Amino acid sequence: MTHGTQPRQTPPEDPEAASSSPAVSSPGRFSRLPERIRPEDTVETKPATVPDPARDTYNPDEWLIRYCG
Repeated sequence: MTHGTQPRQTPPEDPEAASSSPAVSSPGRFSRLPERIRPEDTVETKPATVPDPARDTYNPDEWLIRYCG
């Protein structure tokens, strides 16, 4: 079974009709790009929790408490 393809016929555009259409004559919703946003403005960094200085101090006997206690 063979299928034949025929070129699609599109009607030629009328330049007078295109210039008088409301989408072309007045600026629409998509007539310009949105304002550019800098990458620095898209990211906010802040610590998840307040750092606890007592927790981050080194304890040389911590391994004794963890594994032997």
